[in-house]
Amino acid sequence: MNQPAPIRISPVATRSDHRSSVAIGSALIVAKAADARRSPRKRDIHIFHTGDSDTLQRMLNALQPASYVTPHRHIDPPKSESLILLQGRLACIQFDDHGRPDEAASILLDIDRGVIGVDYRPGVWHTIFALEPDTVVFEVKPGPYDPSTDKGFASWAPREGDAEASAYLMALEDRFRTLWGLPRRPWV
Repeated sequence: MNQPAPIRISPVATRSDHRSSVAIGSALIVAKAADARRSPRKRDIHIFHTGDSDTLQRMLNALQPASYVTPHRHIDPPKSESLILLQGRLACIQFDDHGRPDEAASILLDIDRGVIGVDYRPGVWHTIFALEPDTVVFEVKPGPYDPSTDKGFASWAPREGDAEASAYLMALEDRFRTLWGLPRRPWV
């Protein structure tokens, strides 16, 4: 089977250039994990939809440990979001409106534990982070994609790139690991 090579469309994303279908195989997953390792953000995506106007946005999202995704929600317009784990381990944290993590709603995506996906309803505050190197998820949410309205970022959390973001992520991850009985990660 002849698979089209991914096309780099930005410093943080590639896309498929398929006409009717494309296989999602281990070679693409390995390539995206490698892209995430090289990225200053420690994550990279691969887009399957044809453009921002598509009504269904589908992508691979590769994350490395210490990649910070600002807590956010999809509210204007309201959008659900689903993630299916393909490899690695992923922490999924839900928050209340004041920024307190909802430990009862936290989810550990871990193939060995039999939990491979999460689905968030519109308006739910959440973040994700990789617990293992080369974590890759298949992500789906409604389009169209408009970067100015896609995510409502939490005012109570640091934004990606802020000086406080690393300490915030470390505290969240330490709390999550304790909650799930996972070994603490040495922070460098």
